[in-house]
Amino acid sequence: MIITRTPFRIPLGGGGTDLPSYYSNHGGFIFSATIDKYMYINIHRPIVDDLIRVIYSHSEQVEKVSEVKHDIVRAALEYTGIENAIQIASIADIPAGTGLGSSSAYAVGLLHGLHALKREYVSLETLAEEACHIEIDILKKPIGKQDQYLAALGGFVVLEIEPDGTVQPRRARISDRVLDQLNANILFFYTGRSRSADEILKHQSAAAKRDESAVVKSLNRIKEIGREILKAIEGGNLTRFGELLHEHWTTKKNLSSKISDPRIDRLYNIARDCGALGGKIMGAGGGGFFLFYVEEGHHRLREAMKKENLREMRYSFDFEGTKLLSNFFSWRNRQWP
Repeated sequence: MIITRTPFRIPLGGGGTDLPSYYSNHGGFIFSATIDKYMYINIHRPIVDDLIRVIYSHSEQVEKVSEVKHDIVRAALEYTGIENAIQIASIADIPAGTGLGSSSAYAVGLLHGLHALKREYVSLETLAEEACHIEIDILKKPIGKQDQYLAALGGFVVLEIEPDGTVQPRRARISDRVLDQLNANILFFYTGRSRSADEILKHQSAAAKRDESAVVKSLNRIKEIGREILKAIEGGNLTRFGELLHEHWTTKKNLSSKISDPRIDRLYNIARDCGALGGKIMGAGGGGFFLFYVEEGHHRLREAMKKENLREMRYSFDFEGTKLLSNFFSWRNRQWP
């Protein structure tokens, strides 16, 4: 039995500039972090038959890889050349569609486990690129490269993305004091709505491909804000970080009319009235988790969100990335895959 654990991520700056439709013309910039909320993948080789079993929110049992309905599982098995006799089960701390990169965490964790099953060593950056290849190139998902790299590497990560898609990652230089302040002052609340980001991202990608001036101008500014956020956090100026979050949110809403709605705007305004310097919806928008940065009035903000029926998610930062928790596998009754 093999078990992998892969973290979810929170975008801090530059979100949206990791889409191929944008970075292929302008280059991308991402600054994100991972938290201690995880996707767990369990991989097992059955002894009694050669069937393929996939267990997630649904349960599948098929004879051929081509019959698997879970698109990431099907593509990953085809990519790694595993044809039969495998059971894959997943469980997550947070449901899909909440803006924390769950599908890419699944892809990275699954690939990590499948390579371990084949006794193949691959680097974390290779895992990230393989997940990008599966999700973007093979499955044609309208997503970028942020989620896969954060899930693989973990921690506070800066990504410089070249127009040809080459990614240059590095660790952000953040002091322990600043990390403690971020952990105390960044609050998360679940809106109660999960959603698929595909429609929002498809609209954004199409507009960027057409080089629509309003969308490209907004993404250019989001990239600039992202660099300013990195500078503020590395420099310990967290008040400035909060102010930049607010500018990011107002700019992000220009990308699509589906990013926000009257309820989301009202919740954001309530949070600002309670002391939040800034905030945003995680991921593409439309639902999922709200992130707020607040230096004073934490209790007041928590009480206000509670009255609006939003549930707070307590967290800490993750610094390990995808991890092999166990690899207890006997090949006594099996040939190599």
